Amino acid sequence: MEMNKVDNLKDFLSVKNITNNKAVLYFYGDIVSSWWGAWDDTDQYPESVKNFLNGCEDKDLEIHINSGGGSVFAGITIYNMLKNFKGHKTVYVDGLAASIASVIALAGDEVVMRTGSSMMIHKPSVYIYNQSLNADELKGMSETLDKLQECIMQIYRENLKDKSKLEEIETMVNAETWMTSEEAMDYFDIKVEDMEAVACKSDVIGNFIKKPKYLEDMENKKANELNKATAKLNLLKLGGKYES
Repeated sequence: MEMNKVDNLKDFLSVKNITNNKAVLYFYGDIVSSWWGAWDDTDQYPESVKNFLNGCEDKDLEIHINSGGGSVFAGITIYNMLKNFKGHKTVYVDGLAASIASVIALAGDEVVMRTGSSMMIHKPSVYIYNQSLNADELKGMSETLDKLQECIMQIYRENLKDKSKLEEIETMVNAETWMTSEEAMDYFDIKVEDMEAVACKSDVIGNFIKKPKYLEDMENKKANELNKATAKLNLLKLGGKYES
C-alpha cells in the first residue's frame, strides 16, 4: 500500500510574516532531517526553514525556540542557514533550548532567554533500534559522533564571550549540563527577559540523563493546570458546580 504524507509545515511556516519588515519563525518541536520525520506540526527540518527564509529575504527575523533538539546534522544545517541570513536576527528562548536547539539559539545577532528558561548542552548520541552491529560498525559510529561533537564545539567556541572558557564548556558538554538563563549568560552573549518560561513539548527530552527537577516541576505545573481546566469544563458541561 502506498503511503502519502502531506508536508503540512509549509502552511505552518508561511503565515509567520507579521509585518512588512519582520518575519517570525518558531522552533517549538523536534529538529528532524526531512518532512518525512516531521510527525508533529511543530517539528522543523532544513528544507522547511530554507523555504521560509527564501520568502522573507528583505525582513528582519524573530526566532522563538522551545525545543528539546533532535538531529545534529539538521540542526547544524539550520544554524548555518540562519547565520547566513542577511536580516537582523533576534532569538528568544521561550522555554528550552536543549541539545542541538542550543546551537540553533546561538545563530541570532541577539539572544534573549526568558526568566526560568533553560539551555542544555551535551555529547551527541545515537539511538539504535532493532539493529545488530559489529565492532567495526560501532567504532565507525563512535568516530562519527566524535566528529559531530567537534563541529558543535566549533560553534560554541565562536559564540563564547570568553574564549578561555572553552575547556570548561567542553567539560560541561561531556557531562550533560543544564543551565538556567542566568548561568547561560555567563558563557554566551545572552540577555535575560523577565517573562515566564513556556513548558516544552518534545519527544526527545525523555532520552536525556539529567533533566533537572525545576524543569519537571514546570511541566507538572502546566499539566496540573490543564487537568484542572479540563475537569472544570467537563463538570460545567454536566451542569455541576466546580470548586478549586
